[in-house]
Amino acid sequence: MHYPEIDPVILSIGPVAVRWYGLAYLAAFAVCWRLGNWQATHRFPGWTRQQVSDLVFYGALGVVVGGRLGYVLFYGFDALLRDPLFALRIWDGGMSFHGGLLGVVAALAWFARRSGHGFWSVMDFVAPLTPIGLGLGRLGNFINAELPGRATEAPWGLVHSCQADAIRAINPLCTGAWEPFARHPSPLYQAFAEGAVLFALVWWTAAGRPRRGVISGVFLLGYGLLRLTTERFREPDGHLGFLLADAVTMGDLLSLPMAIIGILVVLWACSRSDQASTKHG
Repeated sequence: MHYPEIDPVILSIGPVAVRWYGLAYLAAFAVCWRLGNWQATHRFPGWTRQQVSDLVFYGALGVVVGGRLGYVLFYGFDALLRDPLFALRIWDGGMSFHGGLLGVVAALAWFARRSGHGFWSVMDFVAPLTPIGLGLGRLGNFINAELPGRATEAPWGLVHSCQADAIRAINPLCTGAWEPFARHPSPLYQAFAEGAVLFALVWWTAAGRPRRGVISGVFLLGYGLLRLTTERFREPDGHLGFLLADAVTMGDLLSLPMAIIGILVVLWACSRSDQASTKHG
């Protein structure tokens, strides 16, 4: 099957363009706001609708700023050196989850300080909502023909166009209309794993009203392991390639510490002498 050629621009009026990638992020923020209000009513007493709205704003700011800076520093530093404005062209795609996570943690730490909610209470509140944005973001990657997978003979493999920027970056010999082989649809794998599977895992964990920090730890561990799994099907970025032993990618190096930190956070939360749980807000 050929990779579907989808115009990344939904519509344009003069210099203003509405893109699928940006719409995915807007949809994610809207769904997070909706589910956040549900959580405030049913799982986290003490939260107000205004605080949920503020939380989404802080989180969105952290995602956009941190995600873009993370992508530029981890994956696109050479492009930044060639063109400093590259860091501002978010609409062309290119966001790093790991950078976005650091940005969100920083933004929500500030929110926790201002709102009076504890740091781990805020992190636990946000953790079940985050996979929604991850899944929709990966669908945006798929529409933009980004993050191509490794070669495969699986019947669901997709043949990419040689005109796609991501393909030209990893396969400079692709000069015809289409590559002569199929690749794993890795953005869809990651949308399912980081979106649907991780959401189910963290949402189920939150339903049990665990001690503060457990939900956040499960999110970190779950994402780290799922990303390490799906990374096996994703082609490394062309300008980075494999970093260690022709097998380890930048995604691996960034995700393994997440899984380890997740384990440590869960162990720390479960070993606390107090019985504080998310039901106390």
